[in-house]
Amino acid sequence: MDAFLINVLNGLSWGMLLFLISMGLTTVFGVMGVLNFAHGSLFMLGAYICLQLMRWSDSFWIGLLLGPPVVAALSVFIERFLLRPLYDRDASFQLLLTFGVMLFLDDGVRILWGPAYHVVNPPEMLAGIVHIFSQSYPVYRIFLVILGPLVGIALWAFFTFTRWGKILRAAAMDRQMAEIIGVRVPILFTAVFAFGAWLAALGGALAAPHQSVGPAMGEHVIIESFIVVVIGGMGSFPGAFIGAIILGLLNSFGTTLMPNIHNALPYILLTVILLTRPKGLFGGET
Repeated sequence: MDAFLINVLNGLSWGMLLFLISMGLTTVFGVMGVLNFAHGSLFMLGAYICLQLMRWSDSFWIGLLLGPPVVAALSVFIERFLLRPLYDRDASFQLLLTFGVMLFLDDGVRILWGPAYHVVNPPEMLAGIVHIFSQSYPVYRIFLVILGPLVGIALWAFFTFTRWGKILRAAAMDRQMAEIIGVRVPILFTAVFAFGAWLAALGGALAAPHQSVGPAMGEHVIIESFIVVVIGGMGSFPGAFIGAIILGLLNSFGTTLMPNIHNALPYILLTVILLTRPKGLFGGET
């Protein structure tokens, strides 16, 4: 029983991080129609900037608070000067551009911080362990399990009740109609891209004490984020949440029960979803 619960907590803690990253990815795609291959690099950059701010201030919370806005500010430059000239061109141009941005950011991180991996300690108040039956479990991962749904509720409230959230949902459903009724689409696109980058960087900052921080961390997470988005349904808020939980639990239990093939399990699940429900579990819902 205790091993089962530990696997569930491991899956949920990673699933909540995946939810944050995937929510940014699916928001950008739902409103802008852009599949951002650089999203994983923004996640990685969030972790590195959090690490650097921690070194300067000796505070994880300052890194968590200030790191994501720094990445969001960088994303404004990317959207304004790199992506915006390509909106009227074929989608393949956007894919190639974001792939190039990913390579640039990955190499930039290696130049600035080196190729080594770094360990980030959780803040002192979350650095202990709790005893679950006969097992010890990190308090920080419990924090992630609790924080994920709270962030999910906050995002749901934002999209449901705030003016900006309603504008984003309207633009996702009918971009041309939103422009006709007075929505300034270029500004909206910039804000959406920055918001998606902020979510990715927030996930990266929160992931820093969860896993080692290294140049390749974004490559793995972008693949899993795309799988979450496809499983849940492109542009679907509940789909991103449920898909992240499913993939997190699959990774956790797969590592324990099927270690020889656990790396292939997400792709097997992705294949099954594409064959049986191509639009995802919540395709079409926002």
